[in-house]
Amino acid sequence: MSRVKEFNLPDLGEGLTEGEILQWLVNVGDTITLNQPIVEVETAKAAVEIPAKWAGKVTRIYHEAGATVEVGSPIIAIDTDPSAGDLPDTGGPSAEALAAVELAPAEGAVEPGLIGGPAPGGRTAVLVGYGPKTAVAKRRARKSDGEPDAAPEPVAPAAASVSPAPQAPAQAAVAAPAAVAPASVNGGSAGTVLAKPPVRKLARDLGVDLGGLVGTGPQGSITRDDVHAATTTPADVVATGAVSAPLFGPDREQRIAIKGVRKLTAENMVASAFTAPHVTEFLTIDMTRSMKALDRLRADRDWADVRVSPLLLVAKAALLAIARYPMVNSTWSGGTNEIVVKEYVNLGIAAATERGLIVPNIKDAGRLSLRELADAMTALVQVAKSGRTPPADMTGGTFSITNVGVFGVDSGTPILPPGEAAILAFGAVRDMPWVHRGKIKIRQVTTLGLSFDHRIVDGELGSKFLRDVGAFLTDPEAALLAWS
Repeated sequence: MSRVKEFNLPDLGEGLTEGEILQWLVNVGDTITLNQPIVEVETAKAAVEIPAKWAGKVTRIYHEAGATVEVGSPIIAIDTDPSAGDLPDTGGPSAEALAAVELAPAEGAVEPGLIGGPAPGGRTAVLVGYGPKTAVAKRRARKSDGEPDAAPEPVAPAAASVSPAPQAPAQAAVAAPAAVAPASVNGGSAGTVLAKPPVRKLARDLGVDLGGLVGTGPQGSITRDDVHAATTTPADVVATGAVSAPLFGPDREQRIAIKGVRKLTAENMVASAFTAPHVTEFLTIDMTRSMKALDRLRADRDWADVRVSPLLLVAKAALLAIARYPMVNSTWSGGTNEIVVKEYVNLGIAAATERGLIVPNIKDAGRLSLRELADAMTALVQVAKSGRTPPADMTGGTFSITNVGVFGVDSGTPILPPGEAAILAFGAVRDMPWVHRGKIKIRQVTTLGLSFDHRIVDGELGSKFLRDVGAFLTDPEAALLAWS
């Protein structure tokens, strides 16, 4: 059996055809363990870490960070028996080198459930979570075109000592978060600065010398704000009130590549807007009682460590209203000329991330208690902000909520996620004059906006659904007693 095995970029879920390499977590010459994360890849749905199928020594990296690779293309070669002696140079397409390489086994050749074997849904089990992360790869100091800001990475205790190897081109540019490098490791220069790879890339893009900055981050590391501040003059701050500005070229234009999450979001929104006939209705309600109910929840010792927000009650109201009007939780199937009504509710919560807008969903949210729903929403938001939402959490949604109120917006006309019949916009809760019991008083008021597919949901159904959501939020305790 060949010692060196090629690992091809796997299908990361839902038939995606390509992925962008954000960051290599290993170098040529590193000794790695089974299931150790080796590369971070961004697909059109999320950024994921891919673990190693084999333990051994990295002999070749085929694509540098920033490259877009098609599914099925080789990305790395691993010597699975490095103790057997040196291999021929695999840097070129020699006959000896080609003879020493074995392609990753085809699906079905590995026992189901193991790394490389078939997983539920017909895909290969390669995503993070299929195996334990047992070590962090050893890195050497990066050197590129005399840059003084390249810093070596820390060495994990579990990583075996390896002999020096030529730096792979893949390490020239890194565009994803990684651990902050220490100032001096393995002989690094004293002038080396502390900065994460994405901060270094930002500095290169903006033409900022990291060596001249004073870091405000942990252990004196350089942050994004530090880099942006270096490109902003006092006049800019006075005139705009901003601490950063986009970098424009000589033509006074900035060009941003459309890829990854932003690209898929754009394609989905265009397809949805021109496929499903959208209708949007609005309802302004008094949420004062809901806000007081949330205060009582926060004061309850059993909820002391739970993140409680108005969005929690909005989600509960939508789930209860869906139980009364199941057609709102359905899909139009043009291929079969059917409306598919779902008994389960995969509740999507729109989240703005650095990579763009994503809508991860909570599976079978209708079966969760209020406490379970709160915990699930907290976990969903935390994972989304970290940029590690798995593709499975962004597929299969049946009804979505977008919280535009966190941006101080009163309401909006949201576009339906593909395959869903309705989406609810939740606006800012404001203190406003409101007629309450025949008198004008200051109450906490918000506006709800419901967009729906008019092929499935007509005006009557949409209006009743929105009315009931509003009724719950106006008096949640009375609604729970009446609807249960």
